[in-house]
Amino acid sequence: MATKYRKEKDSMGEIMVPADKYWAAQTERSLENFEIGIEKMPVEIIKAFGYLKKSAAMANKKLGKLDAKRCKLIAQVCDEIIAGKLEGHFPLAVWQTGSGTQSNMNVNEVIAGRGNEISKEKLLHPNDHVNMSQSSNDTFPTAMHIASVMEIREMLFPAIDGLIATFKKLEKDNRGIVTTGRTHLQDAVPIAFSQEISGWRNMLEKSKQDIMLAEKGLCELALGGTAVGTGLNAPKDFDVTVAGYVKENTGIPFVTAKNKFHALTSLDDMVFAHGALKALAANMMKIANDVRWLASGPRDGLGEITIPANEPGSSIMPGKVNPTQCEAVTMVAVQVIANDTAVGMAASQGNFQLNVFLPVTVYNFLQSVRLLADVINSFNKNCAVGIKADKDKMRHNLHNSLMLVTALNPYIGYDNSAKVAKLAFKENISLKEATIKLELMSEADFDKVFKPEKMV
Repeated sequence: MATKYRKEKDSMGEIMVPADKYWAAQTERSLENFEIGIEKMPVEIIKAFGYLKKSAAMANKKLGKLDAKRCKLIAQVCDEIIAGKLEGHFPLAVWQTGSGTQSNMNVNEVIAGRGNEISKEKLLHPNDHVNMSQSSNDTFPTAMHIASVMEIREMLFPAIDGLIATFKKLEKDNRGIVTTGRTHLQDAVPIAFSQEISGWRNMLEKSKQDIMLAEKGLCELALGGTAVGTGLNAPKDFDVTVAGYVKENTGIPFVTAKNKFHALTSLDDMVFAHGALKALAANMMKIANDVRWLASGPRDGLGEITIPANEPGSSIMPGKVNPTQCEAVTMVAVQVIANDTAVGMAASQGNFQLNVFLPVTVYNFLQSVRLLADVINSFNKNCAVGIKADKDKMRHNLHNSLMLVTALNPYIGYDNSAKVAKLAFKENISLKEATIKLELMSEADFDKVFKPEKMV
């Protein structure tokens, strides 16, 4: 069936738009002019715009700029956007104008088009009513902050909390198990397995604290600065009023940015927050690597823990099972670290009163949040909850470690302890045998002080 079109007009003239779409001329021009890549404006940004436009309408009504009927109509359509009911009407590419103007207009046009359909009369104009007291230059940075905070709170924090809870349980379940510590990929002094797990847990707790600290800047909104930060065409107190409605509508303590000139041209809050995401990615990389090293084998590796076998690991080697969840974590970590470079570079490119690298910044930021949340959930569900210590292997490796000789330092000194370790390694004998052979301690004295399980 052939697509039907309708005629729309903007300041540049007439253009044909699909009849079943709510967008109008400016969205259609962007579709035609930016056929670049497959990356579309994230749905999280569109949802954030729903909250933003609803709050702006409420503020304009309160300040006497917009009548109650139009305010109610805009809010009704925004609620549909927030609920995801108008998904097919936001088709624009990430790779568009660097200010995000075309996506701001896409939202304005859809709200106007859908609102006029509901009212059965042409009540809403995308610029005059939906975009009232606003500019793309302050709305897009605002939508970036709203989307970022909402995704962090709704997706990432629950994922982090879930893995923290799993590690807490593993700590409790593995108390009393002593294993070999390792530094520089070499044997070190003993450590309780629960202590090792506690290090993983605290990495996540610290990462969450860092992200929460970064949230403070993200909760400041540029809205009210309009085109260059002066607030031109916005009524007095619009910035404070609209921020209050964003807070009310989202349940998140958003406030107006004190300096709108900074809010429009700087992305340092996004950079700072993404740095915390990068730190989380680095911690997850470390945790995943620890887990797959400890589970390496099953016979010719460390093999000190077992992890769930979720799927066949090889197309040629029967029975092989790989640490695939760990590998997914490490790939996500690489992507997030790469995204951090893009976010930092984009933030450095602001000129005068505006940064025009906004879509690429928020695309990478939201991808990082989404990937981290998803992979942490996956790792938790498909790997971490099933970690089990191989006590026999841990005990064998522990008692075979030459670095247990450190326990002898207080009795025979560092230099003599080094001689013991070197002799034991050279002749492939135990530390006890080496100590006695060097006539540094009697067997009875050695047994009295050499207790690996008490070295933690």
